[in-house]
Amino acid sequence: MPHSRRSFLQTTTGAALAAPASRPNVLLILADQLRFDCLGAHGNRLIRTPHLDRLAAGGADFTGAFVQAPVCVPSRVSLLTGRYPHSHKNRVNYTPCDPSEIFLQRRLRDAGYQTGSVGKLHYFPPTAAHARSTGFDRVLLDDGVAATDPYSDYVKWRGANDPNAATPYLTTEKGAANPFRGVIPYQFTPTHWTGEESCRMLREFAASPRPFFLHCSFFKPHSPYTVPPPYDTMYGSIDIPLPPRISLDQIHELPLPVQKQILRFNPQYNMDRTRLQWIWRSYYGAVSMVDYEVGRILDELERSGRAADTIVIFTTDHGDQLLEHGLEGKNLFYESSVHIPMLVRFPGRVQPGVERGLVEQVDVVPSVLEWCGLPAAPRVQGRGLFHARDAVFAENIIPEVITGGGRDYAFVPGEGIKGVRHPDAKMVRTARWKLNYYPGQGGELYDLAEDPGEIRNLFNEPGLQATVREMKDRLLDWLITTDETDQIAPKWLL
Repeated sequence: MPHSRRSFLQTTTGAALAAPASRPNVLLILADQLRFDCLGAHGNRLIRTPHLDRLAAGGADFTGAFVQAPVCVPSRVSLLTGRYPHSHKNRVNYTPCDPSEIFLQRRLRDAGYQTGSVGKLHYFPPTAAHARSTGFDRVLLDDGVAATDPYSDYVKWRGANDPNAATPYLTTEKGAANPFRGVIPYQFTPTHWTGEESCRMLREFAASPRPFFLHCSFFKPHSPYTVPPPYDTMYGSIDIPLPPRISLDQIHELPLPVQKQILRFNPQYNMDRTRLQWIWRSYYGAVSMVDYEVGRILDELERSGRAADTIVIFTTDHGDQLLEHGLEGKNLFYESSVHIPMLVRFPGRVQPGVERGLVEQVDVVPSVLEWCGLPAAPRVQGRGLFHARDAVFAENIIPEVITGGGRDYAFVPGEGIKGVRHPDAKMVRTARWKLNYYPGQGGELYDLAEDPGEIRNLFNEPGLQATVREMKDRLLDWLITTDETDQIAPKWLL
């Protein structure tokens, strides 16, 4: 809602005078690469997620939530700035944050909050000092990537506590029925460490009268799919329905950037089905590991006596295709990558129930600021979680998905990278239609009402060109308007 000058001044003055202890706490819990359909609360009758199901039942379950990018860093920065990737400019992984971007943790710290983070941040540089520069007072890092292990507090902790610390934490047991069975015991895994340290920091924060913002971030269920006992066999006797096979001919019918992603490096579209079944079983096991730790954190919050005045948000940075469309991982705009869980519990303020409207992760920051009694931020582009949209948007940079792993290809002006003429790609999705647009390379149009699996690309259908144009117009309007406040003199904004 637009503010008049008087209402804006009253809001900002009231926020400045409010006693910090009267404001609610904020507990933000993230999993990494978690599919929307891998919660019992979302209709999955095979997976065991009792604690997340309890959170969903006690709060608002936003079943129409979408990320702004199907890749870690752009998505995470959008979540905590409330701004789109093309605005905050963190378009690919392992790129530095623009120091002018203001993260939620800084806004809350400036309002008197204690701020802390445990687990994966995925910022660059991957250091605690850099994380503190974004607004965290306390930081315990573990990004789960070997290149960042020198900065990992988990790796240091394990070195001091695990008698077998010389064994890499992703080592699997040779000859096990589950080829992803982990060797190290559960109590020494990154997942357990993140849960344990989150509980510890929560206890310390709750002992202070000041409100707190605690960011708890798990690396799982992100690949590699290593899972320790007992989670390696939790789903061992269950046959999980697998995605249909996709042929090379079918892949070659897709737009070139999509082909490049599916076929990059060591393509897995024709993976052995037994191995794929164990990937799904291990992925489910990893989700149940995260669920167990989330239950411990929620129980710790209850014991602290602060649950009634704490906003709890659970979400993820993107999903996982798990070989749907022949694709490992994410990076493209299919539903399994961009449609994500978003659970919010705030007793007395957020009514429990299912919220089916379309929302975006940029909508989290304005909602939290409102619930905390803080003024709206002018450059935040989200509109709040209870202001459902008629369309949601996502974007990604194509070189991110066809390079990496030491195989970086040069961008040639006028030619692009590996035949991809332009590096940028955009998605717009309404309740019925989805358009994935690749400038110079065509696109994908899916009728989600008739084709929820996104199998039949209608982009070139003669009878649907008006729909294609309408969806392109939505993209154009979004790109023009999202940065409008950055281009207007501040004196006009009131």
